Amino acid sequence: MKKIFIICYLSFCTACLLAQTDDFAAIRNVMNVQVAAWNNGDIDNFMQTYWKSDSLMFIGSSEPTYGWQTTLDHYKNSYPDTTTMGKLSFNLIQLRKLSDEYYFVIGGWHLKRTAAKSVGGYFTLLFRKINGEWKIVVDHTS
Repeated sequence: MKKIFIICYLSFCTACLLAQTDDFAAIRNVMNVQVAAWNNGDIDNFMQTYWKSDSLMFIGSSEPTYGWQTTLDHYKNSYPDTTTMGKLSFNLIQLRKLSDEYYFVIGGWHLKRTAAKSVGGYFTLLFRKINGEWKIVVDHTS
């Protein structure tokens, strides 16, 4: 009986680790989609990684704003062309599972630009699994 318990326990732990690894890979893929879309000058595709909801929260250099459309408009106003957008890169520092539905991500970002000064900073993201897909529901970027 003890052997059966140990085998079941180890099988459960292995399944949990594999699920977590799959979640990590899926979230990293979301971040890779963002980089590719941004570097192609495609803000609309970049925004597909965000929760399309009025409850999406974005915190930048000023007060929090809400809504997917508001966030899209902010990006398009702040980055009107590919020269201003530059080339984006991320450095993921930490991915932390909060539950089966939520992950917390910390990272750095950098925009390499030729016509303007390159810029960068850090971000914290809250991901939520919605309809089987990982979406950013809170973005705090500075």
